[in-house]
Amino acid sequence: MCRLLWLRAEDPFEVAPHLLKFGTLCRNSEEYQGHGWGCSWISEGRWQSHHTLSPIWEDNLNSFGKARLFLAHARSAFRDEGIVVENNMPFCRDNEVFIFNGELSGVRIREQGRIGAEKIFNYTKRFAHHGALPGLSKTVDVIEKRTRYIRAMNMILATPERSMLATLYNENAGYFQMHRTVVNGLDIVCSEAYPLDGIWHSIENRTIMEL
Repeated sequence: MCRLLWLRAEDPFEVAPHLLKFGTLCRNSEEYQGHGWGCSWISEGRWQSHHTLSPIWEDNLNSFGKARLFLAHARSAFRDEGIVVENNMPFCRDNEVFIFNGELSGVRIREQGRIGAEKIFNYTKRFAHHGALPGLSKTVDVIEKRTRYIRAMNMILATPERSMLATLYNENAGYFQMHRTVVNGLDIVCSEAYPLDGIWHSIENRTIMEL
């Protein structure tokens, strides 16, 4: 069960203050978040990425400068398995990046991918012809019907032009519920609220929306 962070603004913002607070959340999490982390951001219209097996709170979080769109993911590997940097999100494909947090049991879909999250990311492509948001909604609907039990399934799918969120959980809302705030033009979505001047709002369960 991982941690997610999404940041977007019209004007470039300093990434480090938010990453430092996000790293503190991960270090203090009830679920261990130290199986590496990764981030992706837009630079000159293209995605750039950073992935490492170091826990986020041990990495140099002051090195990312400014961005207009930034996604970060801290990993808690399922059953402590598959701890290799290639399994760290964000996953990138063409012009899209993907971050995921959740746990599914008895998933009956056939898709390529090293781990479950990558299979879900690849599965979203099957429904892209419906359009971005309807396609994501269809993905969630089909996976839910073909899964014995979903403990949680939170994901953000982003391109340079648009970002979409899907959140679904059947237990432990205190951990899996997503949160959102806007501070001085900076739009933030995070797995957990962290200290800011703005007011955080909880995102309702079973929300599928464009951010």
